[in-house]
Amino acid sequence: MSVALVTLGCTRNEVDSEELAGRLAEDGFQLVADAEDADTVVVNTCGFVEAAKKDSIDTLLEAADLKTAGRPQAVVAVGCLAERYGKDLAASLPEADAVLGFDDYPDIAARLRSIVAGETHHAHTPQDRRKLLPITPVERGASVDDISVPGLGGPRAVRRRLDASPMAPLKLASGCDRRCSFCAIPSFRGSFVSRRPNDVLGEAVWLAGEGVKELFLVSENSTSYGKDLGDLRLLETLLPELAAVEGIERVRVSYLQPAETRPGLVEAIATTPGVAPYFDLSFQHASAPVLRRMRRFGDPESFLGLLDQVRTHAPAAGVRSNVIVGFPGETEADLETLCDFLVAARLDVTGVFGYSDEDGTEAATYDEKLDDDEIRDRTEHVVSLVEELNAQRAEDRIGETVDVLVESVDDEVVGRAAHQGPEVDGSTYLVRASAHVTVGDLVRADVVASEGVDLYAEESA
Repeated sequence: MSVALVTLGCTRNEVDSEELAGRLAEDGFQLVADAEDADTVVVNTCGFVEAAKKDSIDTLLEAADLKTAGRPQAVVAVGCLAERYGKDLAASLPEADAVLGFDDYPDIAARLRSIVAGETHHAHTPQDRRKLLPITPVERGASVDDISVPGLGGPRAVRRRLDASPMAPLKLASGCDRRCSFCAIPSFRGSFVSRRPNDVLGEAVWLAGEGVKELFLVSENSTSYGKDLGDLRLLETLLPELAAVEGIERVRVSYLQPAETRPGLVEAIATTPGVAPYFDLSFQHASAPVLRRMRRFGDPESFLGLLDQVRTHAPAAGVRSNVIVGFPGETEADLETLCDFLVAARLDVTGVFGYSDEDGTEAATYDEKLDDDEIRDRTEHVVSLVEELNAQRAEDRIGETVDVLVESVDDEVVGRAAHQGPEVDGSTYLVRASAHVTVGDLVRADVVASEGVDLYAEESA
């Protein structure tokens, strides 16, 4: 039986898809790239914000439309949208033959076979997955194998790569213990659970053997790694070990909580050989009153102090962030504080999101909501500002020497410098690159021009 996996959303979903692919291949399924060639299409959905939910549903409907031609025989929803809405999604989307939750992952092959055979699968009733594990992080270790935490709990999966990219995400942890008022992720991803270092290192060695050159460490909150294993500074210890794996050229850490980003971790990321001096700092806003309503911590002074720490260790470090505009109660003064901070911060890339209510979140119950037109106007204003600021930051890099991981050599030689994370931080184009350059090479180059957040560089002599 053949199966095509379609992955939407974040890099954490990419890891889940490759682990599902490993389980399926180990159980006799043939993995195919095209849904039209598959007996079963599995769509790994995203349930983060409204746009992502719509994209997931549209993808499921497109796959279901293919069934009229005889292939595929079944379309199955998995992932965060499926876990978050369960039976409600199944009832509202009869075009999907089944909606599977995280607890179905360990037995995914048997589930798909039964669905193709025409058996009815009853979608789960969503629950708050934070309640499945003890509240105290250090008590979770003995319990995590009793539930299905994607990439962590249940029988260990044999991961199967779904592309030949020289970059691969590597999951550090799953879930989140924070209670940001705008975010529903902890309720369906569960409490924070770290993977054990030996498991992370073992997978890193395997990925290197698969031709991976850059490891992209992913989780919902990488700054919490190790707290449930009794060592909150475990990431500082793990980074040099990962960088020393034979074949790995670069290690990159994603998603750092500013309030938890300690000086030792800043130094480790900024100065460890083989680790990209790259800081994915989730500021979300800069106004202290707005951040308090978000159930977060910080203000312009503390955030700029953190950036000073980063740049003291690594002046050319890459810094990206996301901000939410139009949060309930946000005043014109709050917006001005945010804009002033963004000007002072000199970030490489800033994602800007207009606020929208998310089911089950505290913020959805707040008063002082801004109307949609006001949120749209404020968002457009901040987007315009950060586009200019990010372009200026890229222009500042003209004259720098960067190490570019080559990802494509088709019409152009394209890759990413150390300050550019996968997919969302722009690219570096190698002009007049040597004929011998191939995908996966790490090429030293001098930046000669910029366009937006993209760089143009010439191979160093």
